[in-house]
Amino acid sequence: MDITGSSAIVTGGASGIGAAVARALAAKGATVVIADLNAEKGEALAAEIGGVFAQVDVTDTDQITAAVEAAAQIAPLRACVNSAGIGWAQRTIGRDGQVESAHSMEAFRKVVEINLIGTFDMTRQAASVMSRNDADVDGQRGAIVNMASVAAFDGQIGQASYSASKGGVVGMTLPIARDLAAAGIRINTVAPGLIDTPIYDGFPNPDEFKANLGQNVLFPKRLGTADELASMVVELVTNSYMNAEVVRVDGGIRMPPK
Repeated sequence: MDITGSSAIVTGGASGIGAAVARALAAKGATVVIADLNAEKGEALAAEIGGVFAQVDVTDTDQITAAVEAAAQIAPLRACVNSAGIGWAQRTIGRDGQVESAHSMEAFRKVVEINLIGTFDMTRQAASVMSRNDADVDGQRGAIVNMASVAAFDGQIGQASYSASKGGVVGMTLPIARDLAAAGIRINTVAPGLIDTPIYDGFPNPDEFKANLGQNVLFPKRLGTADELASMVVELVTNSYMNAEVVRVDGGIRMPPK
């Protein structure tokens, strides 16, 4: 599917994986709407790639609607990538056997609301707009790529909320693809492994920390790059025969319990 002259939305597009995806889609000729909370980084990236910044909290339906409408006004919306998400680490129960020290329900709900419900909300709204596009020669009107994680399959200790949210993204891929087939819209999911993003910069000795993490990868023994992940996203957007699939981009890693 050719996205030249189209618009695209990338949630969480101001930094990390999302920013790499935004740059890659722009390089393919799309005008990218960077939907993110961080206005400073989002506006800077939009200026760099000739895109548009839209301040979006994916738990706010109205903000998603505004971003989708903004994209559609620029050009036909043919690509949407849901990269916005948060992590959380907490064991299901505490060490003292008290319910008060068990996993925070507020945190569990927040992770699911952002990672799963926010992804679905953007998916349904973007797909609704895509369905009004003229079809290409293959009958396609758009493509959506959602971001899951290998934690959907290999969740570690303390990752109950995160794994549940990403497992939900994986689980809804096929039924949504079946729903959207009649409209000529494809949807796929990427499940990243250990990707080198600014999230690791807050650790003491981040380079050493990342090198140690990379030893757990089957091959190559390093963290993946955001550009490597973005390459797969672009493939899933542009390859007309990729649909309803979940693709691990993880160097073959299978995460240990901890």
